[in-house]
Amino acid sequence: MRTLTITIWVVLACATSLAVPIQETAKDTELSRDKRSPGGWHSSPPEGVWKKKLVWKEVWKTEKKLTWQTKWKKEKVPAWKTEKVQQWKEEQVPAWKVVQKPIWKEVQVPVWKEVQVKDWKKVWKPVWKEIQVPHTKEVQVPAWKQIHVPAWVKEGVPGEKYLGKDDHGWEYTSHDLWRKKMIWKPVWKKVWKTEHKQVWVTEKKLEWKEEWKPIWRTEKKQAWVTEKKQEWVEEKVQIWKTVKTEVWVPVQKKIWVEKWKQIQVPVWKTIEVPAWKPVWQKVWVPIHHEEHHEEHHGWD
Repeated sequence: MRTLTITIWVVLACATSLAVPIQETAKDTELSRDKRSPGGWHSSPPEGVWKKKLVWKEVWKTEKKLTWQTKWKKEKVPAWKTEKVQQWKEEQVPAWKVVQKPIWKEVQVPVWKEVQVKDWKKVWKPVWKEIQVPHTKEVQVPAWKQIHVPAWVKEGVPGEKYLGKDDHGWEYTSHDLWRKKMIWKPVWKKVWKTEHKQVWVTEKKLEWKEEWKPIWRTEKKQAWVTEKKQEWVEEKVQIWKTVKTEVWVPVQKKIWVEKWKQIQVPVWKTIEVPAWKPVWQKVWVPIHHEEHHEEHHGWD
């Protein structure tokens, strides 16, 4: 497009230098004639011919041009928000604690010491001796035992008993009736029973005979010895105890926020652009007789 524009302007420059419109040429000719005739004489106009000249005329035309327009678009983008959350923090703080501490202390304590002394001791010596001792022996002896056995006996029923009526309506009754009755009858049965009978038997009996025997007996004698005794005393010692304190800790939390974003969108825009249109114009071309050949500058 730039090359075409430069070419058009070059052609127009050449055409302007070579071709002169009719009106402008006549005016210039009149001015030149007035200058050449200061005394008031008039000369004839120069010879020439009317010819057609193709010139390019600048016109404006409408075109659509693709441009980029800046617009703002709302969108949600992630962002980090700092929030403070409550937490419990453990820390060690010094403290004093009363403890019982053991110590060893030397003390004199009484003790009993064992010593050996000679003495006489009465002892009992076992001796076996035969003796007669009573002894109970079990024997079987006959005996009579009373038992009861079942038996049927006749038993009288006192009073009058109704027996029924005959065909004429007479009633029948009876007296002195008997009935059978079971009873338990006592009888004597021979059995064998166990009895204990005393007899004398010979046994050996252990008897103890008194004797005196020299021995060494142990006696306790009191003495004093040094010992270490453990005692507990109170002492303050420093310790560390854990306490919880409330702190606020910053925490990053992801949230979504609205943000305006600049974007470029294509837009067709109507613009006026210059263009060149070929137009035929009628121009006056003077004829020079000193020239033996005709120059052609694009005229028909």
